[in-house]
Amino acid sequence: METPKRLTQYAHGGGCACKIPPGELEQAVAGLRNQFATGTSAAATPDTPGTPTGPAAEVLVGLDDGDDAAVVLLSPDKAVVSTADFFTPVVDDPVDWGRIAAANALSDIYAMGGTPVMAINLVGWPREVLPPELLTEVLRGGLEVATRAACPVIGGHSIDNPEPIYGMAATGTVHPDRLLRNDAAAAGLPISLTKPLGLGVLNNHHKSTGTLHPEAVAVMTTLNDVASRAAVDAGARAATDVTGFGLLGHLFKMCRASGVAARIDAAAVPYVPGAREALAAGHVPGGSRRNLDWVAPHLAAEGIAEEELILLADAQTSGGLLVVGEVPGAPIVGETVAAGSLPEGALVQVV
Repeated sequence: METPKRLTQYAHGGGCACKIPPGELEQAVAGLRNQFATGTSAAATPDTPGTPTGPAAEVLVGLDDGDDAAVVLLSPDKAVVSTADFFTPVVDDPVDWGRIAAANALSDIYAMGGTPVMAINLVGWPREVLPPELLTEVLRGGLEVATRAACPVIGGHSIDNPEPIYGMAATGTVHPDRLLRNDAAAAGLPISLTKPLGLGVLNNHHKSTGTLHPEAVAVMTTLNDVASRAAVDAGARAATDVTGFGLLGHLFKMCRASGVAARIDAAAVPYVPGAREALAAGHVPGGSRRNLDWVAPHLAAEGIAEEELILLADAQTSGGLLVVGEVPGAPIVGETVAAGSLPEGALVQVV
């Protein structure tokens, strides 16, 4: 009798490590930027059909800086946050996959300082290969985490697909004065990280060997709600969540958008137990290497081993928040500095 495949074996990648490489993605969406100037509201209905109009609401955060979610202003004290996130199986347990995918999707709302108010499921399913009962388990896991976030899951969309895919489109709200964004970082502030790294290499190890990593699952299914509230209450104004582009990739994007630079203390960065061992055994997602290649031209890391840089660029799934400012209870892993103050014009330095 043929041994049934594990869920992760039905996908060529896993979790956020299966993202399109950041350089390719930026090139693909380049023509979509600068549609509306941030802070502009709707234009009058045009007299000539086909004439473009402005947005129906004031755009606070658009596509230009590659932030975690889109934000539009509804009233002086309320803005709506919108995002979507989905990926192929990152673990073999269907309920855990659903839980991880839901926490990851809702993380984009929290990364903007917002509160989720509703979500819809996004599903691609190889219906002639995997039974619908398995999909039910995935959806059950997603609902479990969304319920914990007090976020109703209302319907969704599904397609027959060669690889299993699951995630959510989520909508939230935020007060404009409490908005976290990736272009608001100022120099001279500490950088906090609210979850340990190493999820990419551990998930790759799981996919390759079947070895379970309960600590990694616990990290990936933890919501970023508490961290988000703590960051906003502490006065933070700049943050992003650490997902498929790794800490170095997301930090580089934040520095570029904000016009600052950053220095990371490699020894201060926490890792999930077993991550270094998985790396030493060769379990590195392709996405992690692509992340490092993308950031390398803007990185100063003299004397830092490549293995350390791989971990710092490791493609995370449902990672923590990277916050410019001190977040109570979270380790400080570096600091922002003035642009132009790092060696060779780098935007990120690892020491």
